[in-house]
Amino acid sequence: MSIKHKAINSVIWSAIQNWGSQIGSLLIFFMLARLLSPEAFGLVALANVFLAFMRLFLDQGFGQAIIQRKDLEPEHLDTAFWINLAIGLSLTLVGVGISGPVAQLFGEPALTPILRCFSLLFVVAALGQLQQSILERRFEYKLIAARWLFATVAGGVVGVAMAVQGLGVWSLVGQQMVFETIGTLTLWFCSDWRPTLRVSMRHFQELFQVGIYIMGFNYMDFFSTRANDFLVGYVFSPTELGYYTVAYRVLNAMTQILIQTSRDVALPTFSRLQEDPERFRRALYSATQLTSALAMPMFLGMAVLSPELIRVLFGEQWLPATPIMQVLAMLGISRSITFFKGSVFIAMGKSSWWLWLSVLDVALSLLAFAISYRWGLFAVAVGAVIRTYIAFPIGQWVICKLTQDSLGRYLSIFIAPASCALVMTLSSVVLRRLLLDSLNPVGLIFVVTVMGMIVYAILIRYFSPTIFDQFIEIIKIMVRKPKTQDN
Repeated sequence: MSIKHKAINSVIWSAIQNWGSQIGSLLIFFMLARLLSPEAFGLVALANVFLAFMRLFLDQGFGQAIIQRKDLEPEHLDTAFWINLAIGLSLTLVGVGISGPVAQLFGEPALTPILRCFSLLFVVAALGQLQQSILERRFEYKLIAARWLFATVAGGVVGVAMAVQGLGVWSLVGQQMVFETIGTLTLWFCSDWRPTLRVSMRHFQELFQVGIYIMGFNYMDFFSTRANDFLVGYVFSPTELGYYTVAYRVLNAMTQILIQTSRDVALPTFSRLQEDPERFRRALYSATQLTSALAMPMFLGMAVLSPELIRVLFGEQWLPATPIMQVLAMLGISRSITFFKGSVFIAMGKSSWWLWLSVLDVALSLLAFAISYRWGLFAVAVGAVIRTYIAFPIGQWVICKLTQDSLGRYLSIFIAPASCALVMTLSSVVLRRLLLDSLNPVGLIFVVTVMGMIVYAILIRYFSPTIFDQFIEIIKIMVRKPKTQDN
C-alpha cells in the first residue's frame, strides 16, 4: 500500500479515535459539569498541572524518536521500555512524597490526596507509552482508536456514577484513573510486542540524540501551554480557574477533533518522505490547508454561538466562561495552521530548531501573563491569543526555510478558506441577532449551524473547488467498503 493510502486510512481511523473519544468525553464532561461545582474542576485542574509537569520527566522523546527512526532494531524498543518504566516508578515515589508541599504552595490542603492518587499514573503511563508508539509507527490507528474509545467509556461510566453518588471532586479523580488504566491495558492487548531484558547503551544514545530535543520541546511546550493554568490557579481562586478550565477544555476538545486527527498521522507520513523534498512539501501543504479549511469555520462558529453553547451544554452557572471561550476560539484558528510544525521538525531531523522556537514561545507566554493578569481572566485569554499571533510568523518563516519555499506562497494557501470562513461568520452573526428572540438556545444553535455549513460549503465550492473536491474524495473513502490491506 502506498504512503498516500496508508496516510488516508490512518487519518480515517485517527478521526474515529479523536472524534469518538472526544465526543464521548465531552458528553461525560457536560454531565459532570452539571453535577459538580466550578471549584471541583478547579482543584482537579491544579492537580493536572502537577501531573503534566511531572510527566515531562517521564517522556524522554523516545516514542517519537522510534516513530521517526528509519532503521529500528529490537534493542531500541527494549531499552526505551525499561528506561521509561524505571523513570515511571521513580516519579511515583517522588510524587507521593511532595504532594503535601505542593498542596501547601497553592493553599489547598484538599489537593494532597488527589496528587497522591494521580502519582500512581506515572507507572501506568510508562507501561503504555512505547506500545502506543509502536502502533503509530505501523499505522495501526484502528487499534489506537479502540484504546481511546474503551478507555473513554470506562472512565466516563465510573466518573458519572461517582458524581451521582455525591462523591464530588473524587468523581473526576476516579474518571481519570480508570481512563488511564484501561487505556494502557488495551494497548497491551492490541500490540504483539513484548519486552525482553535487553538494555543497550548504544541504542540508548541513538534514541537520545533525537529524543533530547523533543524532551526539551516538551518542557518548553508545558510552560507555554500549561503555564497559564498554573498561574491562574496561583493568582485567582479555584472557581475562576474552573471557568478558565471549561473554556480551555472546549478549545482542546475541538482541537483534538478537528486538528489532532491529521497531526497524529503527520509524523510517520512525513518521516517516510524526508528524502523527497517536493513530495514532503506537497504533503505538508495539503494537510495544513485541508485541516485549516475544516477548523476555521468551526472555531469562528464556536465564538458566535458561545453564549448558547455554554447555557445548553454546561448550565447557567458556567456563563462567566463565555467571553473567555470566545477569545480562545481565535487561538484555535492559529493552531489549525501551525499544529504540524513539530511533526515537520522531527521528520526532517531538526528537533533542535523546534526547541529554540519553543523557548521563544515560553518567554512570550510568561510576558503576556505578567502584563495581562491584573485586568482579570478575560485579559489573560486575550494575552494568550496575542502571544500566539506574534510568534506565528517567526515559526512559519523557519518552516518555509526548511521546506525551501517562500512564506508568501505558504500563506497564500489559506486565503480562500479564511475568506470563506469570515463571510460565513458575518452571516452567522446577522442570523443569530435576527433569531435571538424567536428561538430557544437549542433551536438557535441548530439553525445558525446548519445555515453556516451551507453558506461555507457553497463558498468553498465556488472559490476553492480543489479543497472541496479533496473533502469529497476523503468522504468517499470513508464510506467505501474497506478493502483488504496489503502488509
